[in-house]
Amino acid sequence: MGSGDLSSEMKRTVLGLTLWVWIAIGVVALLVAILLMICIWVASRRRTKRTMDSLRQTQIPIYSKEIPVDRVGGRSLAQTMHEREQSSFLPQDKYANRDPAGATLGHLALSKSSDHDNMSQGSSVCNADRAASVHSGEDGNSGPRRKPNSPAAFVSASPLVGLPEFSHLGWGHWFTQRDLELATNRFSKENVLGEGGYGVVYRGRLVNGTEVAIKKIFNNMGQAEKEFRVEVEAIGHVRHKNLVRLLGYCVEGVNRMLVYEFVNNGNLEQWLHGAMCQRGVFTWENRMKVVTGTAKALAYLHEAIEPKVVHRDIKSSNILIDDEFNGKVSDFGLAKLLGSDKSHITTRVMGTFGYVAPEYANTGMLNEKSDVYSFGVLLLETVTGRGPVDYSQSSNEVNLVEWLKTMVASRRAEEVADPSLEVRPSIRFLKRALLVALRTGETGGVALEAWILSLLQRVQTPPSLERR
Repeated sequence: MGSGDLSSEMKRTVLGLTLWVWIAIGVVALLVAILLMICIWVASRRRTKRTMDSLRQTQIPIYSKEIPVDRVGGRSLAQTMHEREQSSFLPQDKYANRDPAGATLGHLALSKSSDHDNMSQGSSVCNADRAASVHSGEDGNSGPRRKPNSPAAFVSASPLVGLPEFSHLGWGHWFTQRDLELATNRFSKENVLGEGGYGVVYRGRLVNGTEVAIKKIFNNMGQAEKEFRVEVEAIGHVRHKNLVRLLGYCVEGVNRMLVYEFVNNGNLEQWLHGAMCQRGVFTWENRMKVVTGTAKALAYLHEAIEPKVVHRDIKSSNILIDDEFNGKVSDFGLAKLLGSDKSHITTRVMGTFGYVAPEYANTGMLNEKSDVYSFGVLLLETVTGRGPVDYSQSSNEVNLVEWLKTMVASRRAEEVADPSLEVRPSIRFLKRALLVALRTGETGGVALEAWILSLLQRVQTPPSLERR
């Protein structure tokens, strides 16, 4: 084809425009498309950067690594609690003019007085040690008033050894989505540990061999971001033997995931009502060890850190158990941070039916007493083996708390122990455990929590047991 033919060909018109014009339009359109793609990429990078910047500013609660020994008139908290405990065991008329629930507590308190002299010699020493170690966390900066923490309170060595140090929040490890996909075999169904209203928990293994639990939060109208922030703010920096440790997180696009230590011995609900019963007998000593650890964790959250943390969902399925039957509080998705001596009024009551404190349910007034009440229900569930609400029972036994009050008031407390216990506790220790549980409905706070821990330590390992 000659040059003349090429020139004439280029001058041909298509839809009224020459071929040269169409070529020019195509080139311009291509350039515009390239520029548009570049703009979208830049905007996406800026959005990601803003997200990371906002996460860097997430406020993590300042926590205390030492617990000063409070003194009242020159006496230590341990001495004061010992005196309170003595006085609570002896007077009978303290409950004389109260309602039936008060009479129930009076009956239990009176039944313990005959045992008090036998245990009083060692109680001051036990309480003094407890005052120094109840709220212990990880070791930290020492101070003039710092007391040595109990070795049992220290958390284990970091499970992140061998992983590169990288974090946007100043703590923990920042995992990529690819890291967690590899750890869970692309979030396979075989690795699902549990599923709730806010997400799915998977079992995973990191590249360094550490087993972890990975909580993948559902992205429902911003709920993922909200739950992520709640858990990070509540326990991001907190370290305690009886709290499930938050190791790290993943923030990638709309995905929000949290990585926890893996606790491999099931949870309290499974041991009381589920498949874990097949792994062995859940003895009285192990039950008391689990609930005592739970009480220590709550005392730490309520009194040892600022702002205090109210869990709002204490229940048996949220108490994980390790191989040594240490109870570990988990799932802080509903937690609320409160300043010291403050309560929070909410129009939306959160929690699990049967465990929610009546005051919180009726008034919306949220404080640490809500957790203390839930703990009392948990303790009754552990002692009796019954759920907090059981519609398979007769109408007067559906509500666990009300049924227990009736049984104790009619002097039938010895009949409430879980029938699956091969070795039953003595009546003395059973009544003490019930007294602790029923007292949680009274005024909460550090005094009650210290008293609960003091008494639970005494019922954890009974000196004598009665076989069925």
